Amino acid sequence: MNQPNHHELARFAELDAKPMVPRIAGYLRYMGPGYLQSAMTLGGGSAFAALFSGAAFGYQLLWVAPAAMLLGVIVMSAIAWQTLSTGVDPYDALKRHVHPVFAWAFAWGGLLSSIIWQFAQYALAGAMIALLFDVSPMVGGFLALAWCVAVGLLHGRARLFIRSYEVILTVMVWFIVVAMAVVVFQSGIPEPSQVLWGFVPSIPADWTGVGIEGDSPPIAGLTLIVSGLAAAVGANMLFVYPYTLRKNGWGRSHRRLARYDLVFGMFIPFTIAVTLMVIASASVFHYGDGGFTGSKIHPAKAAEIFASPDRLGPVIGLWIFGLGILAMALSSITMQMLASGFAGVKLFGFREDSVGHKAFILLPAIGVLGAIFWSDIAPWVAVPTNVICGLFLPASYFGFTLLQRNRVFLAEDTPRNPLATWWISGMLLGTIVLTVFLATVVVKQGPGFVERLLGSAG
Repeated sequence: MNQPNHHELARFAELDAKPMVPRIAGYLRYMGPGYLQSAMTLGGGSAFAALFSGAAFGYQLLWVAPAAMLLGVIVMSAIAWQTLSTGVDPYDALKRHVHPVFAWAFAWGGLLSSIIWQFAQYALAGAMIALLFDVSPMVGGFLALAWCVAVGLLHGRARLFIRSYEVILTVMVWFIVVAMAVVVFQSGIPEPSQVLWGFVPSIPADWTGVGIEGDSPPIAGLTLIVSGLAAAVGANMLFVYPYTLRKNGWGRSHRRLARYDLVFGMFIPFTIAVTLMVIASASVFHYGDGGFTGSKIHPAKAAEIFASPDRLGPVIGLWIFGLGILAMALSSITMQMLASGFAGVKLFGFREDSVGHKAFILLPAIGVLGAIFWSDIAPWVAVPTNVICGLFLPASYFGFTLLQRNRVFLAEDTPRNPLATWWISGMLLGTIVLTVFLATVVVKQGPGFVERLLGSAG
């Protein structure tokens, strides 16, 4: 891992000594890896879960996004502490100091979730490009493929490109936030008094309603909660994060910066964007007359409804909302390609920037088939995909929790103050919450999801 020079060390020591506001202002120019995580998590899973939960339950599930991201930030800040304190690769640290099973869950979770989610991401990107530029979803999918392959293969060639890539994704993240804010401003908030109550954790009763073709199947609030928890911090995000830190050359002097970066680069923009998307969906579909049937609410379809003259109009409903969704899909695809590449390096011993590494970067490109065969993907496909990918998280969470208390590994950097107790407690809480919620949904909803998926494939 590259080490910062003496000038950089002095600069960060000076920033660390400043009061909080000037310190944050000074840190802003160096932030980057946190925005990469925002770009990765603001994708198809977040869009489907936010639109669906807003349509079915109004503001009742607004609490899910910040709660899920907070748990993720706690765990990822620990990973940053471990990686930047020791310089040891997290996969190797889990394998050597905890157990190989935890290392394999960490890497395989990153690889498989990066591949699985590509189908839905390309389906989303292809549908949005088709809607915006009047081409077929297949053509849209291949246009997205060309962009993402070019970006994925160029990443890592030089520090300048890595920094430029981070700036591009930072702009895309805030564009998504602004786009969702414009949509909410234009659509209005029909029940503003209920918004704050939506941030109080609760599990709503199952949604039941009548669609245009008769009775619709009930929608379980618990399922959407688990989907939101899994979509906020995915297994591939958890895997690629420490490698983006290492690629940036961050070390011990960047440990505090890493925590601020996670808060201002990941937690805040993600929470704002998803919250605004839930509110927009609730305004039009739940409290308005958007015609929610309980079966399908693809973001492209939502854009068409938003764009109608009696709602938001084509500029805001189609172009601003649509480009925001497209940015979500493209940024997620490129970050998932990077996660797949790093997973190939660790699992199969390929050297970085080798042909094998590049092959694993390109492996998720098979997901472009989603633009051909899943262009009309229903939310009940996206939501269980979130759950399946989420199954890898508890093992990784628990493995890093054990590392955080491992004095052989961290030595004098083992957290010891009272704050460290809260840190460990938060990591354990995240592990327990994910395990309980995921297990509950798998037992209660798993057979039904499999039956419906097989029925659709037939």
